[in-house]
Amino acid sequence: MNRMNTVEIQIREAVTADIPVLRRLIEASVRELQAEDYTPAQREGALESVFGVDSQLIADGTYLVAEARIVDALPAAENTAGGKNPLSEWTIAGCGGWSKRKTLYGSDDWTAREDTLLDPKRDAAKIRAFFIHPAWARRGVGSKILAACEVAARAAGFTSFEMGATLTGAKLFATKGYVGVEDIEVPLKNGLSLPVIHMAKRARD
Repeated sequence: MNRMNTVEIQIREAVTADIPVLRRLIEASVRELQAEDYTPAQREGALESVFGVDSQLIADGTYLVAEARIVDALPAAENTAGGKNPLSEWTIAGCGGWSKRKTLYGSDDWTAREDTLLDPKRDAAKIRAFFIHPAWARRGVGSKILAACEVAARAAGFTSFEMGATLTGAKLFATKGYVGVEDIEVPLKNGLSLPVIHMAKRARD
């Protein structure tokens, strides 16, 4: 794929109807993009409980999707759709959100959830569940979602953010001002554990 093509990205709130697409996106993202940081057994174990859709975020209106498309046509030699770039139509390229609840990570299947509401005056908003489809990796999708999450959390009164970042995601978040606080080992149903990094950031004045 020609990386010179222009990418347009638009952000919107996720809705319940997006869930089937988001599930497929998350599975593809975990299995391909996290391959350098986690073993196949860790990735599959995490998909059973840690990684997945959190419908509470969707219900709260704090989960976002990024829709993306390629503006310019690919060169003929790279074209795989009979004269039309298959990525030229709007498609869900990534997802991620922020939360006003205590749960730091986990999908609907995560049993250690804490859905108590946070106090913006003393608590940090949680940055949650970021996944990018492999076809749209390294195109600025994650950065767009993160910026939108921080703006929304600040509008809700939060002055700091924190997350349980995957080893893969931590590479992006570190470039956006997030600092590692502690290493966490998340237990998985298959008996393994998933290393994640508790990261935090204060909002700019």
